[in-house]
Amino acid sequence: MIRSHLSSFTGLPVLPFTPGMALPDDPSAVAWRLEVEDFEADPVEFAALVAALRDEVPADAVRALVIGEWGSAYEEALPIDLLVAAAEKWTSLRAVFLADLVSEQCEISWLTHGDITPLLAAYPSLEVLWVRGANELRLDPVRHTRLRELVFQSGGLPGSVTRAVGGCDLPALERLELWLGRQDYGGDTTVDDLAEVLAGTRLPALRHLAVSNDAFADLTAQAVAAAPVVRQLEVLDLSKGVFTDAGAEALLAGQPLTHLRRLDLHHHFLSEPARERIVAALPGVEVDLSDPQTVETYNGREYRFTAVGE
Repeated sequence: MIRSHLSSFTGLPVLPFTPGMALPDDPSAVAWRLEVEDFEADPVEFAALVAALRDEVPADAVRALVIGEWGSAYEEALPIDLLVAAAEKWTSLRAVFLADLVSEQCEISWLTHGDITPLLAAYPSLEVLWVRGANELRLDPVRHTRLRELVFQSGGLPGSVTRAVGGCDLPALERLELWLGRQDYGGDTTVDDLAEVLAGTRLPALRHLAVSNDAFADLTAQAVAAAPVVRQLEVLDLSKGVFTDAGAEALLAGQPLTHLRRLDLHHHFLSEPARERIVAALPGVEVDLSDPQTVETYNGREYRFTAVGE
């Protein structure tokens, strides 16, 4: 579960915006957080907050935005149109985090989005986009030449979104995170849906790839073991998922991974011998094997869970 809001984003401290507030000496040195207090607030309230930020903060000082509660986040899509409408003014905006909410506000699998494609089209200079939640999330393949970091945090990522990411032409992208999640929370991404991402053809600058929080991590590991994109990576992240000895066997039987700087496998279901084998096979690679999990048994059946679900 995600239990705390970001205190910083893209290296900038997060500062909640309230209309009429005294601005910091350098208003461009913060990531502005937009959030209404009441989860049942009228949509007009969030729209007024966005309008106030446009009116009260110099346009060139809006470099990073963190969007929190917009009102009924569990059933009403985040109003991307408000951010799109501000694009003509916010030409210095470089980083956006959509839906920095914690479970006490709204479970991650309930967070509702619509089509985020217009946001990328409206901000051709955007460099960082994080999205939390994937309920009703939509994306069309686009070409975006400035985006360096794209993160989808979810309890269940739709295969349609994963395929769209693979279809995007992102020549500057260095970091990509896909939290795949579980089927019962909308995570129907398959290995086939990951094919274009793992090919890496449209991701020439990619150095950090996370295919994580994955209920089928062992199958993903089999695909990653032969994936062309791995050869260009510095960091491979298969953490937070249901990664077992079978996944470790597949990964180590595939292409060499000794060129990696870091292999992140934290939150795993590996046996001690499997852990030792991974470390021994990857000298010089920082391997994160923290947070080992145990199998849960109910009524004679075994269950393994991803780190983030509902």
